[in-house]
Amino acid sequence: MSTLAHTMMTAARSADSGLANPGELDRYPYGEAPAPDRAGAPVWDGADPELGRVGRRAAGSRGRGLHGQLVQQLGQMIVSGDLGADRPLVPEEIGQRFEVSRTVVRESLRVLEAKGLVSARPNVGTRVRPVSDWNLLDPDIIEWRAFGPQRDDQRRELGELRWTIEPLAARLAAGHGREDVQQRLSDMMEIMGHALGQGDGLTFARADAEFHSLLIQVAGNRMLEHLSGIVSAALQVSGSPVTGCERPTEASLAHHARILDALAGGDGAAAEAAMRQLLTVHPEVERVVPAPREH
Repeated sequence: MSTLAHTMMTAARSADSGLANPGELDRYPYGEAPAPDRAGAPVWDGADPELGRVGRRAAGSRGRGLHGQLVQQLGQMIVSGDLGADRPLVPEEIGQRFEVSRTVVRESLRVLEAKGLVSARPNVGTRVRPVSDWNLLDPDIIEWRAFGPQRDDQRRELGELRWTIEPLAARLAAGHGREDVQQRLSDMMEIMGHALGQGDGLTFARADAEFHSLLIQVAGNRMLEHLSGIVSAALQVSGSPVTGCERPTEASLAHHARILDALAGGDGAAAEAAMRQLLTVHPEVERVVPAPREH
């Protein structure tokens, strides 16, 4: 694999998203919920049996080991509604169900707490939080929602977010003629073109994700740059309706080329218009584009 192809596959994601600072690791005991609440504890036997035995699953889950895999599995169960709001999560029961140590459970619950999915309080224990408390901009939560029962809402919301963010980012990026970024954007275009010719949708999607992430990062607005990981997450939910270019096409590649030409020419208005054209070719965005006003 070429260096460019390898680089392209490392689109931005947030880091392990939320382990507490060392001084905060023992803020809460993460102990069992009080006895009266145990009647509402999750029925783990009703969950997908493949979610058990975390340590025996493929070592991957984004390379985070046992604790990362448990975060993934518990997060999916919470987002899907299998573990409803205010349900108590008892570390001993989780450890037994998933065959992992208490330390792994504790670290996993802390990551989920940082994402807003659970809360831990003294004398109350750890409980699932309502959707209103979740960090819906967290790339993991975006992914879990995209594959769960909320997939349609997630697709619509991501389309609305992209329609707001990316045309503005394209306009701003046109005023920042950094040659290194222009070259990297050209590299992504080259990879996309090659992938289109080979019928390689996965490589096309990854290069597409890198293209959009780079564009946001070069816009010169740090708040927009902070959102680049969100757009990347939306673009990389492979196999779901939430993709940047659902099918690699010559038309999609041409729209990317127009964006690149506008950036190279420093034409912010043209870059913004080209981005809007690109986004409106996707069904999930068409529904959120404002209809023309009648005069």
